[in-house]
Amino acid sequence: MDRRHCRRAGRTVVALGLVLGLGTAAGGCTRRAAAEGVAGAGGDAVTVLRHAADTLRGAGSSKAGTSMEMATGGTRVTIRGKGVYDYTRRLGQLTVVLPEDPAGASEHRPITELLAPGALFMKNRGAGVPADKWVRVDTSTLSDGNLVTGGATDPYAAAEVLRGTRSARLVGRTEVGGTRVRHYRGTADLNRAADAASAENRAPLRAAAKGFAAAEVPFDAYLDDEGRIRKLRQHFSFVNGREKTAVAVASTTLLYEFGTPVDVRLPRPGDIYAGRIAENQPAH
Repeated sequence: MDRRHCRRAGRTVVALGLVLGLGTAAGGCTRRAAAEGVAGAGGDAVTVLRHAADTLRGAGSSKAGTSMEMATGGTRVTIRGKGVYDYTRRLGQLTVVLPEDPAGASEHRPITELLAPGALFMKNRGAGVPADKWVRVDTSTLSDGNLVTGGATDPYAAAEVLRGTRSARLVGRTEVGGTRVRHYRGTADLNRAADAASAENRAPLRAAAKGFAAAEVPFDAYLDDEGRIRKLRQHFSFVNGREKTAVAVASTTLLYEFGTPVDVRLPRPGDIYAGRIAENQPAH
């Protein structure tokens, strides 16, 4: 990647993730049973996908891997994360690794993110935030509903987007991480997803429906025979405020080792940074 493209990547990432601080680097058991019954029978694709979030809640918890790719003007930047998620309590923890600098050396320490209903907490945020402090963001105030701002999509929020599935078809059977899965391809509508989502995700998803360039979200979903999401790839599009160009974002979530113990403890009020967060500037 030449320096001109790297500068463009920096502008793209800054426009996407000022909150993240990327800088110049680039219904319970009954609903679960219904979902499992439909999925296990290879039933109607739309019905299976709309129940996928309920099935995750029934599964309890899992490990999670995330990947977020942003592309604009021929430049591609990827942010990766790894951690755990509790679908019952709606709490998760991810370690997010930022892109390398244009010279190929990593400039940034990994960011620790805590995902909670209505909030995103970040440590090692940089940009003037003390190393021992957390930054708290109210996700209902984000124009993308925190589907892309944090550099990783909240796994349960990603599943709730599927509640808005308008059309879908079964592509076929394949494997993800050694597990046999059904591969579905379809399109979800964020407005419909917001109407059907849990109380905590309604406002963020409505914000995303208004904030993205399009409310329709194309996706590929891979579900195991119990109806649990093993892999979910969703495509979002937003307008880069600096250059008024469309930025394509592909978010991929991998879920595995269901039942993994999850111990997420949210920061105490005294551990949350209350000062002003410095704005990062793009490369020149």
